[in-house]
Formats: sequence, structure tokens, C-alpha cells
Amino acid sequence: MKFAADLHIHSHYSRATSGQMNLQSLDRWARIKGIKVMGTGDFTHPLWFGELKEQLEPAEPGLFKFKGQNGGTRFLLTAEISCIYSKGGRQSASLAQGAGSVRKVHIVVLAPSFDAAEKINVQLGWVGNLMADGRPILGLDAKELARIVLGVSEHCLVVPGHAMTPWFGVFGSKSGFNSLQECFEELTPQIYAVETGLSADPSMLWRIPDGQRVALISNSDAHSPQKIGREVNIFDTDLSYEAIETAIKTKDPKKFLYTIEFFPEEGKYHLDGHRLCNVSFSPEDSKKNNNLCPASMNAQKMPETMPAMPAGHPGMEMPAGHPGMPPAADNRRVKPHPGTGNPARRLQTRRRDPVQTPGASAGSDCRRPGCDGCFQTGRHRIR
Repeated sequence: MKFAADLHIHSHYSRATSGQMNLQSLDRWARIKGIKVMGTGDFTHPLWFGELKEQLEPAEPGLFKFKGQNGGTRFLLTAEISCIYSKGGRQSASLAQGAGSVRKVHIVVLAPSFDAAEKINVQLGWVGNLMADGRPILGLDAKELARIVLGVSEHCLVVPGHAMTPWFGVFGSKSGFNSLQECFEELTPQIYAVETGLSADPSMLWRIPDGQRVALISNSDAHSPQKIGREVNIFDTDLSYEAIETAIKTKDPKKFLYTIEFFPEEGKYHLDGHRLCNVSFSPEDSKKNNNLCPASMNAQKMPETMPAMPAGHPGMEMPAGHPGMPPAADNRRVKPHPGTGNPARRLQTRRRDPVQTPGASAGSDCRRPGCDGCFQTGRHRIR
């Protein structure tokens, strides 16, 4: 059965999230957009977890549906945890100035049952306050989070979220990590997938070894129901948690077909820049300026181990040994799939020019008078 799955969203218990992010709205918009499997998001929040248990019942193995319904949307239990913690050892170059040993990474978790999710919640509740936010912030090492989750069930999936965003992506310039091995250490072989995020696409992730080793999944990270499905995964498997899990772990191109991608050029973090300084740099521009904004003293040093992006080329070719791309449909721009080798098809509406004024985020060191909204690098060391 061929179906679309959006596995990373948030509920109305998360910060900066619409009050309409409830199961009824998710079901309605999933039907409108043709999404068969929706992640629940936020199963770590006690009130949301209660709503899920009250309104859902088992459907196919590991999936859930509204009570009393036979058809409709299927729900898969998911959550996102923000890990912010101190850790010694080698840090990424971007943290060398004043950031100490702080590590920041967002982790998406998929669970096969309410029982597994509840056991995860119990252990995470010992670490921090799960009531505070649908996406809890915990002072927990990402490796220890993975150990807890995988200790509950080997069928759980631990997925670094939006891996290229600068502040909380595992490959981001502020995360403190340059590889999955640095983050998860001996548990790295049990990390089977990475999420691309809205500001990056598969070709960017393919430029590093980790991006070629694991499956690359794409999800909406929606904070309002209308935004679900802006990135999705397309599977051709039985409708069950185990089938989805197996397709991701094996990267079988006959089962994990492709992803539908948001244009990364329109993502907030795609380019380097300072909004209020009116500066937007391509990777080549950043190199020419020694990774310094002309109006600031911010610097993001690119690790020497990362390959350089060829001039004029938007990304790298499909990794060797993968199947070729089929012809593009008339109304789609086709790109290779991020891990299985089949195409990631991008919905082709009228394409806008790349964003020239990236959005701002907190934490600016910009010296320009009146500038209080600079963000760091956008392509996040993948040049």
C-alpha cells in the first residue's frame, strides 16, 4: 500500500503552536492533504498523552485511529525532546568562543505502543518537568536519551530532528557536534535516520558520510494544522508501525520510495545572514568574508573536514550504487531521495526567488547599532 506519512508535528501543548493542533483538526487536514499516517507529536506531555489514550484505539499493529472509526487517518506515537546539557571533550569549532561545553540537540522519538511511550515518559519525568512544554527541555545527554528510549523497546526510533538548523540540529553550527558519532558515541549504529528539516534538502546531507549512511526522512514539524504535509515521506508497505520501521532501517527503495520536500531556499536557516543588517550570504560569500558579517564580529568557522560545495552546483549527485531517477512528472521537480536512492519529489508551484532576508533569532553578537536580531550560519558548515 502506497501512503504518505508526516511523522514530526506538535500538539496544542507546545509553545508557539496553534490551539487547533488537536486530533480532530489533524484528522481533517490529513484527509484534505492525502496523508494517511500522522505522528501524534508530544506524547511526553501528560495532558496530551491523556487525550491520545482517551480518543484513540488500536488499528493496524502499532498504529491508532479514532474510536469507533474504521477508515480515516492513522496515528503513530511520536515526540520531540530538546536536550541541552554540558559535556566535556572536543567541541565543534563554532562553539570555541565562549560557549564552553554546552550541547544542544532536538531528538524525535517514534514509539510502537502506548505502553512503550508511557515507560519512556516515566523515565524522562525523573529528569525534568514534562508538563512545562509539549516539547520538553531536558538537561539530558542525547546519548542517554537514546539509551532510555531503546532500552524500553528496540523498535523505537531515535531520530535527530531538523539536523542542519544551527541551534538545535545535530550538524548545526551551535550544537557542539560534527557527527553522529560525537553525539551518540557507542549507540551510533542504532541511529537509523536523520530528519532533513525545512532549510536543508537531501543533497546537502549527502555531502557528509552520516548523511549517506542513514535514511533521511522529511516531516512538516507543523505548529498549525494547515502546515502539515509541507514535507512528507512516501512509503509502499503494509500499513503498520513495523513496516514503516523496517523501511526506514533498511532504506529499501521499494518500500521507502521518496520524500516530498519544502524548497530549502525558503527556509529560515538556509543562508548565512543578519536580517536587520540586511546581509544575506551564500556559502561562497561567507568564505570570501572569512565567515564574518561586515556589520558584526560573529564568526562561524567551517570544519576543515567538511567538503566544499562545487561552484554553481546546488548539491551533490546521488550516492554511488543507488538506483537512477525516473523522468520528472510534468508538475514536479524531482530530486534524488535522501537515503534510499529514489527521487524526492518536490511539489512544483510557482517557485519564488531564494530568500534574501533570513529571519532573526536570539543570541546576536552583532555590533551594528540597533541590530538585535542576528542569526548564525544557515548552511551550517555544509558548504
